[in-house]
Amino acid sequence: MGEYKHPETLVTTDWVSEHTSDPKVRLVEVDVDTSAYEKGHIESAVGWNWQSQLQDNVRRDLLGQKQFEELASNSGISNDTTVVLYGDNNNWFAAYALWQFKYFGHQDARLMNGGRKKWELEKHPFTTVVPRFPRASYQAHPPDESVRARREQIFETLSKKKRHLVDVRSVDEFTGKVIAPPGMSETAQRGGHIPGAANIPWSKAANEDGTFKSYDELVRLYEGQGVRPDLETIAYCRIGERSSHTWFVLKYLLGYEKVRNYDGSWTEWGNLVDAPIEKGESKGAHA
Repeated sequence: MGEYKHPETLVTTDWVSEHTSDPKVRLVEVDVDTSAYEKGHIESAVGWNWQSQLQDNVRRDLLGQKQFEELASNSGISNDTTVVLYGDNNNWFAAYALWQFKYFGHQDARLMNGGRKKWELEKHPFTTVVPRFPRASYQAHPPDESVRARREQIFETLSKKKRHLVDVRSVDEFTGKVIAPPGMSETAQRGGHIPGAANIPWSKAANEDGTFKSYDELVRLYEGQGVRPDLETIAYCRIGERSSHTWFVLKYLLGYEKVRNYDGSWTEWGNLVDAPIEKGESKGAHA
């Protein structure tokens, strides 16, 4: 049986339970349902709203470096803080926030394996008390563009075919049957997928309790679709949060050295003038 390549990037619910009062650890909850935190959260956890706090509110873009520094500082996070992220939907937006921490060079950012779901299943307590921490002085590193893909790299991939493209959306989204999951407002004019992408839904990497599947299961899942560690891989979804989950799996659990998250994803590509698309089922990753 194989072991995760970077097991230090995951913590258990029991570990979190033992570290809620640790001044060197900051728990951060990021949910799809932005009201979930107010209804109850883990003791000492701060809540970040992915819609208003993890995106630029004017441009369609991530936070800038100064904005990220302000968010972290206001949450009492320093450069040497161990940041543990968790959330609903098997850590969709927790992974998205972790990806941004890595984009800005934070050394020690981890996911709580299983997220809110596993915490609830194990009947750990929640609180509605919102913690207050002294403001820190966080200094982000310049953005690490090696973890982020932009549309220019997608066009380059289509012409040179030297990268894997992994579409982590549902089969119905990938084939073009639907453009977005029910109830989701961010959408595109066209349905389908980027030509040559392999469809490996993010959910296949998770167990019923929200935890990640074993190393061996994950190897079979991705390599079975032709996604191998010898080529760079770009993951995408609709707005970049589900693909952050897959990015985390490939980079930290399987140890792929070159993995990027295309956060523009289908809401950019599906609206982009002159961008080619395909419909129908997956034919596997680029070889």
